[in-house]
Amino acid sequence: MEKINFQKKMEEQIATLQGGERLLLHSCCGPCSSYVLEVLASYFNVEVLYYNPNIYPESEYIKRLQEQIKIINNMPFKNPVSLMPCDYDENEFLTAAKGFEGEREGGSRCEKCFRLRMEKTALIAKEKGFDYFTTTLSVSPHKNAQLLNKIGGELQEKHGIKYLYGDFKKKEGYKRSIILSKEYDLYRQDYCGCRFSLREE
Repeated sequence: MEKINFQKKMEEQIATLQGGERLLLHSCCGPCSSYVLEVLASYFNVEVLYYNPNIYPESEYIKRLQEQIKIINNMPFKNPVSLMPCDYDENEFLTAAKGFEGEREGGSRCEKCFRLRMEKTALIAKEKGFDYFTTTLSVSPHKNAQLLNKIGGELQEKHGIKYLYGDFKKKEGYKRSIILSKEYDLYRQDYCGCRFSLREE
């Protein structure tokens, strides 16, 4: 299957904006969100949804949430950026991953995890009247942008809320996130987040 250039697709979507559109951005962590926010807050009023029930243990979840708050409070943005945190409930992830616990990172368990977090984002975006939803996940070189955007497109059709396509690792986005993380003294985790990825370290 031919790979789609989702960076170009996002640029085409952005070119149609009228100004003032609201975007609900699922964020996996502060460091990954840094570059994504730098880009998207130039075009949208952004609310960051910190919904990551996959993260283990809870102390790690809280630590990453604090870094998310730090980047929102300290980075300058053209348009408003706010935070919508969610309560921690690892059971939501464990239910979604049931039967796939033994898979290595990058397999079907990760797809279940992506879909869980992105669907929650789509549902909240629809409920609260956002114009678009998207995720920071594609900024990581370890995440499959083709799969993430496929899920996003399916959720757009399922829930009737526009998905902003993207591949944020393009244009050296991942490298820029590392630079910004150093600039704002952010904690960068050394495992993806769930108890199973921690086990693989």
